[in-house]
Amino acid sequence: MATTQEEITRTSDEESTEPSLTAPPQPGRPSGDPGAGLLPRYELETLALHAGAIADPTTGAMLTPIYQTTTYRQEAVGRDKGFTYSRSGNPTVSALERRLAALEGAEFCTCYATGLAATTALCLALLRSGDRVVCSQAVYGGTVRLFREVLARFGVEAEFVDTASELALADSLAKPTRFVFIETPANPTLKLTDIYLAARLAHRAEALLVVDNTLLTPALQRPFELGADIVLHSTTKFIEGHNATVGGALITRDAELQEQLAFARNAIGAIQSPFPAWLTLQGVKTLPLRMARHSENALHLARFLMAHERVTKVVYPGLESFPQFELMQRQQSAGGALIAFEVKGGVEAGIRLMNSVRLCALAENLGASETIITHPASMTHADVPRSQREAAGITDGLVRLSVGLENPSDLIGDLVQALKS
Repeated sequence: MATTQEEITRTSDEESTEPSLTAPPQPGRPSGDPGAGLLPRYELETLALHAGAIADPTTGAMLTPIYQTTTYRQEAVGRDKGFTYSRSGNPTVSALERRLAALEGAEFCTCYATGLAATTALCLALLRSGDRVVCSQAVYGGTVRLFREVLARFGVEAEFVDTASELALADSLAKPTRFVFIETPANPTLKLTDIYLAARLAHRAEALLVVDNTLLTPALQRPFELGADIVLHSTTKFIEGHNATVGGALITRDAELQEQLAFARNAIGAIQSPFPAWLTLQGVKTLPLRMARHSENALHLARFLMAHERVTKVVYPGLESFPQFELMQRQQSAGGALIAFEVKGGVEAGIRLMNSVRLCALAENLGASETIITHPASMTHADVPRSQREAAGITDGLVRLSVGLENPSDLIGDLVQALKS
């Protein structure tokens, strides 16, 4: 059938609304490529596969190349193609930055060598001597060490408060504060902070809100939609998802904040290397599928642990018995991969359990495809003062389980034999 002029005009008009394919991508921000920019018309699963990806202009290769280069030949003095030196920007890293920004529903992203490098760059970009930060009481141990043992020597004050409490958070903001740093769910207690409320309180106090979204990722939690100013990720964890890299990211919708973060990263040389960025680009493709399966498996295991006679306490946001279950339903789309629990016999029994698992790996990490079991008090949070651990509910007998993608019946079988030890 012949195409009418009306159909040709309509098609042309529709195509004209597509982003340009010719605009060169810039480090840390979306380009005009339909796979590279912020594309609200596409769903998360599609963005995880396509955002940030530009077919190689020379060969047509679909995968972003690993641009393993130090420097870039310039056309003339003062004329470059968007990249000059890989400490400042790299095409592989920029592709990852565009994808992560798109996934979080933001415009800007900078990627770092590790998650802690991202946190360090955040602090160096935004803080000066005499500034104050309010931080969640239960938070990653490395974050506590950075604030208490490094930044404190430079005159930065960090107050660790129960950000799940509106009263405690509001009281802490009575004094001038540069930013509020929350991790929700908290690691490893899984206590939640109401992001919308935290944003309202922080902004009323003229402070920024930074949300560490490592444990849920944009697949399960959308901090910008709840008022966050900056989202932080340890991409080492669920974003990459395969125990293959270390990395970090800072994401924002604010161009001025982006400029400050990018400047700090360049100044301290904390950019992620091309190969880890390339591996992360591959890992993040399956993020929505993995997070759904992580959550499904974790709920199976949490219910099993709840019913086991040797388990005295189970904390999992997806359980209806979870104290903040209503908040979880408002703020998250699923419970996530992490479970915290304790067993009869206290610390010694918990250690026996962790030493007896066969399928689960005893290791210092979370968010991998494989299930990982951890003793926070002696591993990930060993540097946190005992008084702060106890105040945050991180007991010596607490066991953290990062549930992977194995068949849940196999994981339950492993825990059954370990609990008999």
